[in-house]
Amino acid sequence: MSSLSCQWFSGAYAYPSGRFCNLSSSNTSTSSLAGFTIYCSNSQFTPGLGPGSSKNDLKFVLHDALDASGVNTTHARIAREGFCSQIRKLSNIERETSICINRGVDLGKAALHIAAEDDSLVSHSSVPLPVDDFLERLDHLSMGYCSRYSSSFTSSPEHFIHCLEKYLYVNKGFRRTGATTQSEPRALYLHSVLTHRSGSASLLSLLYSEILKMLRLWGFLSFDIEVFFPHDSSSTPRGYCKQKTKESDQSHVMTTQSLLEEMLKDLKDAFWPFQLDHTKSPFLRAARAANCSESTNDSDESAFELASVKAALHRLERGVWTSVRFGDMRRALSACERLILMQTEPKELRDYGALLYHCGFYKEALQYLTVYQDGQKESLDLIDNVEEEEALEKLMIRLNLILMEEGWSPPTDNKSFLRNNSEPW
Repeated sequence: MSSLSCQWFSGAYAYPSGRFCNLSSSNTSTSSLAGFTIYCSNSQFTPGLGPGSSKNDLKFVLHDALDASGVNTTHARIAREGFCSQIRKLSNIERETSICINRGVDLGKAALHIAAEDDSLVSHSSVPLPVDDFLERLDHLSMGYCSRYSSSFTSSPEHFIHCLEKYLYVNKGFRRTGATTQSEPRALYLHSVLTHRSGSASLLSLLYSEILKMLRLWGFLSFDIEVFFPHDSSSTPRGYCKQKTKESDQSHVMTTQSLLEEMLKDLKDAFWPFQLDHTKSPFLRAARAANCSESTNDSDESAFELASVKAALHRLERGVWTSVRFGDMRRALSACERLILMQTEPKELRDYGALLYHCGFYKEALQYLTVYQDGQKESLDLIDNVEEEEALEKLMIRLNLILMEEGWSPPTDNKSFLRNNSEPW
């Protein structure tokens, strides 16, 4: 196994308090519970029934499928390894540590490795995104504050916060962009935010916390400051003195884990191939496109919505992975794979399986959906969404029927889903 090997999870959702077990920093690691073993290698994870067993092997599809279609994924794989090298540092304590005092995971590096992978997937450039150059730009942002507002280091916490936010949002001109769709994807990548000064709430929070981290590292910050993460669509992250924290502020405190999750979910939502009807979950929108979920109100279903779903499927059949308004399958898959590696909600397995179904990877789709469903049964949790469960059952029945067909084999044009095609529709 490679040096990227890392522990994923033991058994079907055998994790405390809604979380998987920790990633291991060892070169080769495995974990087992009740005969169920998980291996992670080269950004893949492989659960099996034991050594040498391949019956239940699971692997990520994106990079290998792109390679098979003639797209060089060398830079994407290196970027994924860089991301994994950071999340391997997420101990139980680190997952719950505020971004303002985080010392283990380098959030700036993790965010730039995310950007580097997606840039490679989309641009197919022979030159990787210069992660180190943007890390220097991030350091220069902190040094710029020191040279302009050095007097604030001896002032009150309130005055320091005022100076920092003036520097970030006025002098440097960073602003919040409510990029919930693909219309402004650059707001979701750190290198673009550093260049264009416009970003999502999660990336602006990262910038705020990185400046605080550097100032504390240099010995200029002698009091505790927390970042208030806004849950609305327009406010910018703000700082406040930790000693004045109110109980209502707790839901606005971002931990290392929650900030990375927020960044990846922003990407997943923005590039999900089925964009209409945001009252439904991404999985239900994908299931509906596969005719595995019925509309709750047919009278409200417009002809435009139906045409949009058909157009998305038609684009995929023609090998067009991206469009102006209807997502990007490559970046949606990469976001799902990273969320799975982050050991977030088990539903990420289900959502990833739904995307694989639409790409024609039926065997892999069924494996992911089965792992998710088995975990739900073992967790004994009450069903919180009947519509999603019914859609899941229908999708799994369809996949079983497809795989049971005599002489079935993957379609010869499966690779068309991964060809480089720049046309917008």
